[in-house]
Amino acid sequence: MWEYEPRTFTLEEDREGHPVQAFTPDFFLPVYDLYIEITTLNQKLVTKKNRKARRLRERYPGTNIKVLYQRDYLALLVKYGLEPPSQLDGAPLERTARLDLRPDRDADEQAETA
Repeated sequence: MWEYEPRTFTLEEDREGHPVQAFTPDFFLPVYDLYIEITTLNQKLVTKKNRKARRLRERYPGTNIKVLYQRDYLALLVKYGLEPPSQLDGAPLERTARLDLRPDRDADEQAETA
């Protein structure tokens, strides 16, 4: 079971306490107590989403979030037969099919290697 965009987290407020920056992760997996954010290969968006995920962890300790990249998403589609393996663009399936759903420790480090 999953929930789509169930909560918006305020990341920054103005002097009056009104939200000026917020983050709504794409999915919540209640069984794992885990929010999931899916991002594309556009490095600008990846960096922005990783920054927001890091800020969420700072402001809401104990909130688990995992940023999934496009290759992770495609690997899941291939693994469950929803897309042909050619969608992985040469990435070895055995490497991508073992998706780690543990919450990210430092998403910025992962973005540098993505």
